[in-house]
Formats: sequence, C-alpha cells, structure tokens
Amino acid sequence: MRRLISLALFSFLLVISHSQAFAQEEITTPTYRDDYYRGQVTKILDEHDTEVMGDHQITQKLLVEITEGPEKGKEVEIDQPVTSSQPDDLKFRIGDTVVVLRNQEFDQPLYYIMDQYRLPSLIWLFGVFFILTIIFAGWTGLTALIGLAFNLLVIVSYIIPQIIAGENPLVVSFIGGVGIALVSLYFAHGFNKRTSIALVGTLSTLVIALPLSMLFVGVSRLTGVGTEEAFFLQLGTLGNINLKGLLLGGIMIGVLGVLDDVTTAQSAAVEELKKANPRLGFGELYRRGLSIGKEHITSLINTLALAYVGASFPVLLIFHVSQQPVWAILNSEFIAEEIVRTLVGSVALILAVPITTALAAWYFGKQRNL
Repeated sequence: MRRLISLALFSFLLVISHSQAFAQEEITTPTYRDDYYRGQVTKILDEHDTEVMGDHQITQKLLVEITEGPEKGKEVEIDQPVTSSQPDDLKFRIGDTVVVLRNQEFDQPLYYIMDQYRLPSLIWLFGVFFILTIIFAGWTGLTALIGLAFNLLVIVSYIIPQIIAGENPLVVSFIGGVGIALVSLYFAHGFNKRTSIALVGTLSTLVIALPLSMLFVGVSRLTGVGTEEAFFLQLGTLGNINLKGLLLGGIMIGVLGVLDDVTTAQSAAVEELKKANPRLGFGELYRRGLSIGKEHITSLINTLALAYVGASFPVLLIFHVSQQPVWAILNSEFIAEEIVRTLVGSVALILAVPITTALAAWYFGKQRNL
C-alpha cells in the first residue's frame, strides 16, 4: 500500500511539473547590484515642509555616517522624505541606527535610507519568546523551536531559490511542504505513534488539497497579480515567475500550517480516549473523536478567517474609503485571493479531521492496552 501511494504521488508530481500551465522561463539577474550598510544619523542638517501634489510632505536633510563595510567612517548627506499622517513616528533623530542603500547603477553612487535598523530589538523579542517557550513547554518547546528553524531553512534554502531559478512554484512548494511535515511534526510532537498517524493524515490531506487549490483558483479565474508585491515582481528582474503557480504554492504552505494543528490534535484525542476506556473499538473511537474534531473545526475556521482579515486591514480601509460597492470589493483580485486561501485552508482542515480520526481510530482501536 505504501509503495502504491508513493508511486501515485511521484507520478502526479511528474505530470504537473511538466505541465505547460505552470511552466516558466529561466530568470536572469541584474548586471548591477545594490549594497546595504548600517549607518548612524550624526546630524540633522535641515528639516522643511514642502507641498507635493497638493499634500504636505516633510523632508529631512540628514548627515549619516557609514558604520560598516569598505566605506566605514564615510559621511553622506541624504534627503529623506517623511510621508505619513503621523510624521513624528517616522522622523529620524540623532543617534538613530539606520539601513543605508548604496545604489551603483549610475556613475556616481546614490545613497538612501531604507529603514530603521531593528535587528537588535527583534533579537531581544525572540529571546523573550524563546525563554517563555522553554519555561512553559520544556524540552518539547525546545524541539518545536528546532522544527521551526528547520521549516524556515527549507523555505529560505530550498523553496525560494528553486522558484527564483525558474522551477515550478507549485511543485517546489508542495515538495518543500512534504519535507517540512516529515521533519517538523516529529521535532514538535516527538517520535511516537500519534505523531506518525498525524503525519499520514497531514500528507493525505495535503495531496487532496493540491488539486483542490488548483480547482478553486481556476474556477475563480485568479492570476496571482492581486497584491502590490506580485505587481513589482512582474516589473522587476523576476518578471518571468509564474504568479499563478506562486499563489498556489503559497496556499499549499498555508494549508500545511493549518493541518499541523488539527491532525496532531485529533490523533492525540483518539489515543487519550482509548487510554481512558481500553474497551472502545474503531466505531466508538471514531464517533467520539469526530465529535471533538467538530469543535476544533469551528474554532480553527474562525481563527483562519480572522488571521487573513487582520493581515489585510490596510487594504480593506483603502477599499472602504474608495466608496466602492461591496460586490466590487469582493470581486477584486486581492480580496478574492484571500477568500480562496481561507476556503482552501478551511476545506483542508475539515477533510483532515475525519481522515486523521479514522486513521487513529483504526490503529488504536485494534490495540488491547495502551
């Protein structure tokens, strides 16, 4: 049975990887590059208010000292516009550490301030998160963090480079997602029977979610250009990336995050039911486990929808201010993409509950004593 599943999965990946619908050309790299350095604001030379297209804009003239790299110690003057309804939050002050961009496209390099330098603050925040995880979750929390690090490593070292190299975004994301599930589930939840059952449930549902996402995106006639980031990808050096495949790949990774939660919870619930009453067989374990799963489904669907809405707040406000009718807002590519993401994720977790519950009830139901 395992050989048949592996063969079917390999054949499916082989077919879609050669599909013309998701083919893309090899991507070229630019002939020039930008350099990024840390710098420190040493002096505010000027600050004035100008009018740009009827709006007031504050411009700061800053003296910035480069603090690293071959130009360490060099001072450059940078005109920094501040375009915000709350300019005081974006103004730079003496002593601020900033990220400086040195553009080498022209004969004379141009310098820009890209952003505040935040990495030290982020490291402190991660340290708080790490300590709290270890205190309240112990060894399990540490292994979960190792699994998280592996997930990020797969995304940064495999998925993104492969997509940039011109590979099929959907296939790359699916393969990377399978690799993430195989390793991170065991790191997060331990090497035990319930985790193995959760893994089988996750992979089974992920295989179902792949054609399901293709169907949903196809029926909705989404192209993957609904975000500002996708628009810039088309204009930049990565313009040959298949945005529809990229959208589908992103949906796959999002679905995987949902499945991790629901499959491990269902497997654990069924095992605990069996431990509480060893006489329970497959039918009773499945029925009781499914009852628990229904509560899990309702809470996760709500969480999933609110997560997408929260991440889209700025765009929703823009749509509201534009006074577009509701049907036009829902019809927009950006909103439609988020709706499809939510629907695919929700359908996947709904299917994952009976699949994982049945697997766990079958396995634990035949065990006499746990």
